[in-house]
Formats: sequence, C-alpha cells, structure tokens
Amino acid sequence: MSKKAPRATLKFHMKKNADVRIGKNADLMAQLNLLVVLHRLAEESRVKAFEEKSATIKDHHVRAVAKKLLKSVRG
Repeated sequence: MSKKAPRATLKFHMKKNADVRIGKNADLMAQLNLLVVLHRLAEESRVKAFEEKSATIKDHHVRAVAKKLLKSVRG
C-alpha cells in the first residue's frame, strides 16, 4: 500500500458512525489494524499456495483464506 487514507476523512467517517469519543490516534490504529489483517491474509495465502504446490498466490487461495478468517472472527 503506497497510499494511505487521509486522516481527516477517516476521522470523519469514524465519528459519523459512532456516538462515542474517538481518541487522538484512533485513525492511525485503524490503519495499523488494516495492515496487520492484510499481512496475515498474505501470509496465510502463501501457506495455502505452498500446500497446493503452486508457485504463485492465486485469487482462489486468497478467497479460501479470507473465508476461514471471517469464520474465525464471527464465531
């Protein structure tokens, strides 16, 4: 990710959707959380591709891992 979301825009959307106080660096924490999730998705997709003896990570590897991650978050 070469570009990140503008802080003012991100704060505006965070405040619009919640009636709670937002800390000074909440937008930075949201961006950091996104990077951690993307890193985990990439690593697990790489492992899935390796298990299938594929040299490249393909879209079905990412989709399979994303489904598994969403199930673990929801349940």
